[in-house]
Amino acid sequence: MVESKRVIIVGIPGVGKTTIVSKVVDILKEKKISVSVFIFGTVMFDEAKKTKGIQSRDDLRKLTVREQKDLQSMAAKKIASITDEAVIVDTHAFISTKEGFYPGLPHNVLEILMPDSFIMITARPEEIYNRRMKDSTRNRDIVSIDAIKKELDVTSAMLSTCSILCGSPIKMVLNTEGKIDEAAKGIVSAMGFNNGT
Repeated sequence: MVESKRVIIVGIPGVGKTTIVSKVVDILKEKKISVSVFIFGTVMFDEAKKTKGIQSRDDLRKLTVREQKDLQSMAAKKIASITDEAVIVDTHAFISTKEGFYPGLPHNVLEILMPDSFIMITARPEEIYNRRMKDSTRNRDIVSIDAIKKELDVTSAMLSTCSILCGSPIKMVLNTEGKIDEAAKGIVSAMGFNNGT
């Protein structure tokens, strides 16, 4: 039995993370690699619906830090039990709360997930801003380009800390408009699945 490779992929809203992760899954399936993707916030939301009566995924960030921490642990335990060859955790490096930036991957979650690597998907702040403005599927806060730059900086800092705590590498992947295939192939290679392995 092949050991699972657990990869955490992060990116702020608007970098194109969901689209790229879908492309990564397509490439892995073409290579006959069993893969599972977990959107960490969705796993947390499923738990929150059951235990907190939350009705919208966007309401998760309005919970107290303690409540979020408990939900994160529950979600991590569920994901850690999966044994596919590739397990991708699609998440955010931080959650903006009333108390400040709360880590999306605190130490207790990292200890449960034991990721092999981290991928940070990024894009130019102007591209991120434009993508957010066009996205009518989510109830997003309106932010400036300067605020987006701050989010990118906080994501990079949080992920660097995660890498140090886990002893796992980070790969930064730039999602330039129209280059999704290139970004996805870079991620597959970083996961160690190039040349059919």
